Parts: sequence; structure tokens; C-alpha cells
Amino acid sequence: MTTALSPTYDERLTAPRSSWVIAVLVGLAAALIAFPYGLPAALGGWAVGTAVAGSWVNAQGSSRIRIVGDLLVADDARVPLAALGDVEVLEEEEARAWRTYKADLRAHMLMRSFVPGAVRIEVVDPGDPTPYVYLSTRTPEALRDAIAAARGA
Repeated sequence: MTTALSPTYDERLTAPRSSWVIAVLVGLAAALIAFPYGLPAALGGWAVGTAVAGSWVNAQGSSRIRIVGDLLVADDARVPLAALGDVEVLEEEEARAWRTYKADLRAHMLMRSFVPGAVRIEVVDPGDPTPYVYLSTRTPEALRDAIAAARGA
């Protein structure tokens, strides 16, 4: 049973596994840099380097997109569904274009380059200067359908 506070759509944009491998390699590089100062320094360099790189990777994977009640929640942004217009599903090339040369600086963008798909949602609220919301998502069709279902359309 779904309550008003239960998300009807919930996606977490996690970092790819290769990013975690790179974080460990950064730790190994820090260990090699500290190795001339002894084994304890090398172990400390490995621990600190891996922790710092792992924290960065974790921060990249902490983004969430949810639909809760009549709100679209993308990280800290909470947008009423009534303020949103058409949802455009963007495939890989079109998503890249909207992340780069087609981007509007006034838009709210939750973008992750390691996520190939995205949606672009028009903002129809006349009091909001934001022209659209761009969200990287692994399941753009499911997000579009969840927005339509939450609107009751």
C-alpha cells in the first residue's frame, strides 16, 4: 500500500564500479609517494588517499531522484509537479548536447556524465525564472511515466 509520503519513483545515481577502482589506485599512488618515509607512512598514505578519493566517489553517487506525493525531489530541489510541463526523454547524444552547448544557465540541472540517459522537463510556473529541469537518469521512460502517473494524467 502506498501512502502520501511513500515515493512512487525512487532512483539513486550511484557512481560506476570503475570509479571505486580508481579511488583504490589513488590510495596506492599516495602509498608510493609516502613509501620513502617508511612503511608506516606508506600505509598512512594509502589509508588517507583511499579515504579522500572514496569520499569523492561516494559524493558523486549520493544523488537521488524521487517523486513523493505531488513533488519531484531531485537532491535538495523540491518542485511541485503542477509547476512542470512536458517531459522530454533524452537519449545519450541528445542528453550530452543538453549538458553542454544547449544548456541554459538558468536551468536546474542534476547531471552525471556517467549516466547516459536524461529527461528535460519544462517549467511552466510564470513566477519561476528556471526554464527547465534537466535530470540524468538511467530509466528516463520510467521517470516520465511516473511523473504522468503522479499527475493523474
